[in-house]
Amino acid sequence: MSEATNGKVNGAAAVLTRKDFTSDQEVRWCPGCGDYSILAQTQKVMPDLGVPREKIVFVSGIGCSSRFPYYMQTYGFHTIHGRAPAIATGLKASRPDLMVWVITGDGDALSIGGNHILHILRRNVDVKIVLFNNRIYGLTKGQYSPTSELGKKVKSAPMGAPDAPLSPLSVAIGAEATFVARTVDTDTKHLIATLERAAAHKGTAFVEVYQNCNIYNDHAFAYMTERSVRDDRTLYLQHGEPMRFGKERQRGIRLHGLDPEVVTIGENGVSEEDLLRHDEHKPGGTLAYLLSRLDYPDFPVPVGVLRDVQRPTYDGILGEQEALAQQRHGTGDLDALFNQGDTWVVG
Repeated sequence: MSEATNGKVNGAAAVLTRKDFTSDQEVRWCPGCGDYSILAQTQKVMPDLGVPREKIVFVSGIGCSSRFPYYMQTYGFHTIHGRAPAIATGLKASRPDLMVWVITGDGDALSIGGNHILHILRRNVDVKIVLFNNRIYGLTKGQYSPTSELGKKVKSAPMGAPDAPLSPLSVAIGAEATFVARTVDTDTKHLIATLERAAAHKGTAFVEVYQNCNIYNDHAFAYMTERSVRDDRTLYLQHGEPMRFGKERQRGIRLHGLDPEVVTIGENGVSEEDLLRHDEHKPGGTLAYLLSRLDYPDFPVPVGVLRDVQRPTYDGILGEQEALAQQRHGTGDLDALFNQGDTWVVG
């Protein structure tokens, strides 16, 4: 690490910049990969969090995205396939003073890591998870992933992927995640704002980033990210606001019974009052789950914070239990524990 920290340098408070969070490692992603944008915006966000670099840890599994810890001038672990949430849980439980981030991909998190991602979400460990979703296995050269479209023709499925895709947001909400959001690699301002929100959340923050793999799945999200169609195919969620979209914001989402539908304001007597209003703090997760199921071509793609609620964290509960145990029984003596009861000396 460089001499600048969030503490003091020569007696004066240090001011960190993006450069202070940029390591000396060569960034080795394919030119044009969306990972570059996510890395850059993360490095920009870090100085504003007010957390010393020596208190920040990035944990990753296996995949293109998992090289991320090498490029951050913080502590980090490059772990094994799908197990980053388990490592992160142990780290946060033993060192609650650390800010822990998990960097993962759609293959790493939702295939071999599916079990681990579910449990870190339901436990509400105070960890920030950023899932890069490019709907493909990039590192292993273009096989279909758990989020690839049904029928997608790739090397591992030349006649079309036979699997129905998972929705990362639906999985997270179903696992009772307390913070769930989606953003896009090309929308840098929105990406930064979403990472800031995730960092501020107390509990598991799950952020899906639509990320373009220009080698094996180029333009995977062009149907909603291209400037010519973005306004009509993207629903930017804002807490307390009606769900409107379109170049003139003339279209919206309303409920017809229990089913959402797209309507046009001013047609057939539809007004803004008829539209569904976003409530990211709504308990139960029903609204958030409904939003996670909206997708093109029938609906615009929701982007933003779907859910942000509070409940006790796993690491917080463990800390309380540890303090209570020490209050009742003392701090303990490991040597005495090993030698208590019947013992034998083997000659």
